[in-house]
Amino acid sequence: MRKNNIILLLLVFVCQSIFAIDIKTVEPEFWWAGMKNPELQVMLYGNNIAKSDVSITAKTAKIKEVVKLESANYIFLYLDLTNAQPEKFNIILQQGKDKKVVPYEIKERKPGSADRVGFNSGDVLYLIMPDRFSNGDPTNDIVAGMREAKVDRNDQYTRHGGDFKGVSNHLDYIQDLGVTAIWFNPVLENDMPDGSYHGYATTDYYKVDRRFGSNQEFVDLVNKIHEKGMKVVMDMIFNHCGSNHFFFTDRPSKDWFNFPDEYVQTSYKTTSQHDPYASAADKKLAVEGWFVETMPDLNQRNPHVAKYLIQNSIWWIEYGGLDGIRQDTHPYADYDMMSRWCKEVTEEYPDFNIVGETWLNNNVAVSFWQKDSKLAAPRNSNLRCVMDFPLMGVMENAFDEETNPWDKGMARIYEYLGQDIVFQNPHELLIFLDNHDTSRFYRNIGQTSNLQRYKQAIAFLLTTRGIPEIYYGTEILMAADKSEGDGFLRRDFPGGWDGDSVNAFNASERTAQQNEAFDYMKKILNWRKGNEAISKGTLKHFAPMNGVYVYERKYNDKSVVVVLNGSENEKTIDLAVYKEILPKNQAKDIISENIINLDNSSLTIKARSVFILEF
Repeated sequence: MRKNNIILLLLVFVCQSIFAIDIKTVEPEFWWAGMKNPELQVMLYGNNIAKSDVSITAKTAKIKEVVKLESANYIFLYLDLTNAQPEKFNIILQQGKDKKVVPYEIKERKPGSADRVGFNSGDVLYLIMPDRFSNGDPTNDIVAGMREAKVDRNDQYTRHGGDFKGVSNHLDYIQDLGVTAIWFNPVLENDMPDGSYHGYATTDYYKVDRRFGSNQEFVDLVNKIHEKGMKVVMDMIFNHCGSNHFFFTDRPSKDWFNFPDEYVQTSYKTTSQHDPYASAADKKLAVEGWFVETMPDLNQRNPHVAKYLIQNSIWWIEYGGLDGIRQDTHPYADYDMMSRWCKEVTEEYPDFNIVGETWLNNNVAVSFWQKDSKLAAPRNSNLRCVMDFPLMGVMENAFDEETNPWDKGMARIYEYLGQDIVFQNPHELLIFLDNHDTSRFYRNIGQTSNLQRYKQAIAFLLTTRGIPEIYYGTEILMAADKSEGDGFLRRDFPGGWDGDSVNAFNASERTAQQNEAFDYMKKILNWRKGNEAISKGTLKHFAPMNGVYVYERKYNDKSVVVVLNGSENEKTIDLAVYKEILPKNQAKDIISENIINLDNSSLTIKARSVFILEF
């Protein structure tokens, strides 16, 4: 009998273990009282939990709806927080006599959290790929249990070990350079078997990748950046997730993803989103096709998917203290859902800013995606900021060529900016020479002519309309061509790892040419801070004459005049032509710090040189 009793007890224990309600994930794990949108979606994930009856012990939060989809492993609990106050309560799942108690909390919001100021045209963003910037904590290079257990700096597509501590260690360097915001390439978990260093295959939307650090370490880093007077922009991806996300390996419903039965790759032809002649087939393939096979395409038309993504971004803004979001592959997602997302974020944080990656080849197509665009009316993307990829292409050629009046050199820039009538707000354009997906602007290291090309481009980028972005390493003349592979576009910053032969964070270890480039950029960046003529001013430009391009930025009684010689020869220009933008007979050139006399009838400028004249 004793033996039988023991067996019976073991069977009871095993049965209880098998049939006990098991919760694997609760997302989000907490929320806040006083948010503008009173509806909260709580996703519970675990084995066969959909059989459960659901109740809560909250005093002020109420159950609005309990949604159970095709998979028995999910419950989507919708709560009404209209009258919610900060409180801790339990979510109770009951299956017969089996009960699971899930603690939950509605927190109090930090004072002023809705009043944050997003990035704007007074800012310059510094784009960092965390894995490739600096390794401050080698102990987190390989994390037990994660699928990619390899660090190899000689392999361009493998993790190199950069992390939050590495960025934190070099915030003084970034601040000294003069940028005002840091844009991080994706930092959320990418638990993929290989090639996960770039961060664009999310496997957990509520946790940062442990190889960068913890959620708390990310928040601490954001706070430290804020203490140094800089803002933080976080990369997000709504179009797709990583194929190892439990959403994909254990789908809540068949329609959670587009093309659920088989892998169908996108055509990448997002022209179909604005093309008045587009076929339904072309639009479906572009928007619903998968980016690559390891990144299944989320169906944002599914209301639960949409709510999950929108809510996740708001959670990170509130929890992480973000000042902006860069949304990856914006035109590849559902237009109406993305419009709703931008609107809901703006309602919660009126001055918050989102920039969408609008990688399109012409300004008309890019302008379609900007908030209040007449080209999209009556639809509205509600997306304040778009990426000016066409200008990047213009600059790539313009600073190489000898300027002529029609279509070469600075004439390209003049003609392109003359088409800004297509944009609803040219100040809300992210402008850049390069980024993590393109060839670096600087090339042929060591050539004086290339350094002059670089200087002219930097001067233009930091004084024209829009919000400039600088890709990490541009300040020290890092070079790479896309033909080498995307991993080489994201090379390690020299000195970010113990044992590096050169530490470019220190001026004493940079080459003379690197220091010349760094100091040049630093001077303009720090002068640009708080300069309302640049951040808020109007733009007036003149058609290039004799190879020289001249433009003015003006705000109230302050003005800046930029003179760019797009010729390989010294040029003399007739100042009478520019009389309307020359309020005084002299001005300070902020590059040379010399006083430039303008009381003569002409001005001479050296080959491939720049004046930035401040009145």
